[in-house]
Formats: sequence, C-alpha cells, structure tokens
Amino acid sequence: MVRTNAFKSSIISILAFGLTGCSAIFTGLYGIKKTRVLDEKTIARNASQFNIPSSDSYKLDTAYYSFLLSHDRVRFKQQIYNHYQPLQALYFDPSGKLLSFQVNCYAGGFPNLNWDRNGILTTFPPKKQAPIDSLTPLQTQLRFLKPLSQSSAISTEGVDYVVIVYWNRFMGRQSKRLIQFVQENRKLEPGEKVKILYVNNDNLFAAK
Repeated sequence: MVRTNAFKSSIISILAFGLTGCSAIFTGLYGIKKTRVLDEKTIARNASQFNIPSSDSYKLDTAYYSFLLSHDRVRFKQQIYNHYQPLQALYFDPSGKLLSFQVNCYAGGFPNLNWDRNGILTTFPPKKQAPIDSLTPLQTQLRFLKPLSQSSAISTEGVDYVVIVYWNRFMGRQSKRLIQFVQENRKLEPGEKVKILYVNNDNLFAAK
C-alpha cells in the first residue's frame, strides 16, 4: 500500500501540472485549482456551467485508478500515464475500438491548451494526437462510469461513435475549452449518430 500511494503521489505531481510537453508549468496561469472531493450537487453545478447535458453526465469510479495499476507498470508505463491524465477525449467505434485519443499533455499551448494543434480537429473523428492503445476498450471504460441522479442509462445500440470526455472542476477553463472543442468537432458529422458521455474525475485526483 505504501508503494502504491507513493506511486500515486508522484504521478499526480507530474500529470496534473504537466500540461505542455508533460513538463512542469505555471499552474496558476492555466487556471488550475486545488483538487478536492466533490459531491453530486457540485458536479452537477459545474457540469451545467460547462454546457454538459445532465442526461449525459457521469462521474468516474475511483476504482479506475486501481484498474490502471493492475497492469504491468513497466510494460504499460506510458499507457497508464496517458489514461490517468485529468483531461481526455476518447473516440470509439461501435465495436469498442479506440479510434482517436486526445490527452492534455499532448496538446501543448499556453496559456490555454491547444486541442486543435496541427489541425487535428478538422475531421471527425479527430486526427491522431496521443498514441492509440487497447488498454481500456469501450466496455472497460463503461464499467467505471457511475450515473448521477439525472443521468440516462448508457446504451450504445445503433450508435456510430461513442465519445468519452474526462473533465473536472480543478482544471477550470481548460476543462470548459476541451468540452467546447469536442462539441464543435462533433458538428462536422451531423449525419452520424454520436453518443458523448461526459465523465467528471475530480474525486480520482482529490487528496485522500
């Protein structure tokens, strides 16, 4: 347990604040706030401010952290690191295969993350940003999504794409901008049936 907690402390210190090239930056200029545990009311309030539909709003089960660490930490070091970032957008096809993966530490940009770096958002799904892997396929992701009181039951039947967006309060405007970019990008394919699931992960990063 001591080793696990130490690993968690070290990775949080570099991922939550390593937004440009995954290195240390001035967190205040990015609008990053202190992490804290959020109750459902607070999550719902922040979701509303970020234009997230209440029916598509969920929270991440904190057991997701243990799941990531259940993999070989040497062999899957980079994959674990990428999937344990605070801001992510994952695009899946109907079979559950990951097609496009957006992660904060690959975005670059200052004082705001540049989600459209190299024009990756000019197509839907977006062009490649972070490396694609098979560590967390769609059905695995869905296992760790916990509904809020107004969340709809998750169904992927008849859907062409499923997008999972990880967001949080402590990343402030960076979360809001990611959500805006995802929503605007989705408009590029109005004929496709796209299900976007917005998942708050504040409690995963909150201090124990």
